[in-house]
Amino acid sequence: MALKEEVRTLQQAEDLLVAPLYSLEAQRIPRHKLTENELPPEVAYQIVHDELMLDGNARLNVATFVSTWMEPQAERLMGECLDKNMIDKDEYPQTAALETRCVNILADLWHAPETSEATGCSTTGSSEAAMLAGMALKRRWRKRREAAGKPADKPNIVMGANVQVCWEKFANYWEVEMRLVPMEGETYHLTPEGAVAHCDENTIAVVAVLGSTFDGSYEPVAEICAALDAFEKESGIDVPVHVDGASGGMVAPFLDPDLVWDFRLPRVASINTSGHKYGLVYPGVGWIVWRDVDALPDELIFRVNYLGDTMPTFALNFSRPGAQVAAQYYNFLRLGFEGYRRVQQYARDVATGLAAELDDLGPFDLLTRGDELPVFAFALKPEVDNYTVFDLSLALRERGWQVPAYTFPENRTDLAVLRVVVRRGFTHDMADLLLADVKRQLERLEKQAAPTHDAASASSFAH
Repeated sequence: MALKEEVRTLQQAEDLLVAPLYSLEAQRIPRHKLTENELPPEVAYQIVHDELMLDGNARLNVATFVSTWMEPQAERLMGECLDKNMIDKDEYPQTAALETRCVNILADLWHAPETSEATGCSTTGSSEAAMLAGMALKRRWRKRREAAGKPADKPNIVMGANVQVCWEKFANYWEVEMRLVPMEGETYHLTPEGAVAHCDENTIAVVAVLGSTFDGSYEPVAEICAALDAFEKESGIDVPVHVDGASGGMVAPFLDPDLVWDFRLPRVASINTSGHKYGLVYPGVGWIVWRDVDALPDELIFRVNYLGDTMPTFALNFSRPGAQVAAQYYNFLRLGFEGYRRVQQYARDVATGLAAELDDLGPFDLLTRGDELPVFAFALKPEVDNYTVFDLSLALRERGWQVPAYTFPENRTDLAVLRVVVRRGFTHDMADLLLADVKRQLERLEKQAAPTHDAASASSFAH
C-alpha cells in the first residue's frame, strides 16, 4: 500500500534520464505515469534492476522470519507454476491436489483427529490464516450465544501483548474487543493465569503463540489449555484455543516432539503456520488447519460456480499463483520428516551458538538463547550508558547487516533489545561474520561519550 507518508519519505524526481544503452538515445521517462511509447525489454529490466539494488541483501537480514533461500530445483518449479491460478481448481486440478496433500500432511504433523480428509486450506500467509481462524471462532461463538438466547454483540479475544500485528488487524476489522494481557517483569509472553483472568462469556478464543516474534519463546499452550479447563469447570464457560504457530508450527514437531501444544489438546480448535517462514518456502504461502469439520462453520464456505465447476472456497482473496503451494509440496517431498528435523536443528545450533558467543562478549544480557525458535533477543546491561542497542543496530548496517532494535510493549517499554532470527541459509560461517562485525563495532561504540540514537531516531523497524 503506497501510503502518503511513505511517498513523501521516498520522494524522487518526477522523471528519470534513461542511460543510452543498446544504441538508444538517452531520453527522459516519467516515474509516476505511463510512458508515451514502449521501451525495449532490456532497458525496462535495467531500470528496475538498478533501482532494486538499493534494497538490503536479504541473506544478511536477520530481522525477517521469512525464507530468503531455496534450492535451485524449487526455484525452477516455482517459475513453472507462476502462471497457474491457485483458485482455478477446475483448470489446474493437480495443483489443487497438491494443496490438499499439504493440508493433510500438516494435519498429521499436528495430530489432528482426521488426517486423510483434513479441514484446512492454503493462504497468502499467516496473517490471512489468522483472519480465517478468527472469523470461524467468532461465528461459532455467535451461534452458541444465539442458540442459548443470549446477546452476541460484544465478542472479545484474549492474547498476550506480544502477538503479531495481524491479530490487531483481525480485532479491528471484525469488530472484536482485543484483550491484551500485558507483560509483567521478566515474563514476556502469555501466561495461563493472565489468559484466564481476561476471559468471560463473551470470549471467542484465547490465542496462544508458539514462538513469540519478540524473543522467540514458546507460550505454554498445554498449561493455558489446562487453566481454561479449570475455568470451564468453575464457570461453565467453554473457551477454545487457537495456536498461532506462524513459526513454531514448523519447528516444534521436528525438534520438540514431546512438547504437547497441538491437536492432542482437545481445547485447540485451529492452528496456523507460515509456509514461507520455517516451512522454508519463499514469501506468499500460509496454512490454516481446523481440528475437524465442525470447527469451521459451513456457512463461511462459499461454493462458487467457476469455469464450469462448483468450487468450495474460504479465503479473503481470490486469484493467486500456485507456485508457492507447489514449492511447499516440493519441500515436504524433498525433505521428509528427517530432512526438516536436520534443517531446523542446524538453525537452532547456529542460534544457540551465536547467542552464547554474544553472551561471552560482556555488555549483553540475553533474554532468550535460541533454544526454542532459532531466534534470540538480547539487551545491553544496565551499566552500559554511552551507547544503545539502536546505535549498534545502525552501526551493523554499515556492513549490510539488518539486525532490528526495538522496545517491548506496554508495561515493558523500558526494555530495548536486538533480535537475531536464524533461518535456512544462515550458516555457522555467517554467524561468525556477524559476531566479528559486532566486536568491531563495539570497539568503536565503547569510545563514544553518549548515545546517539534512540527508538525514535534510529530505525523504521516495527513489530
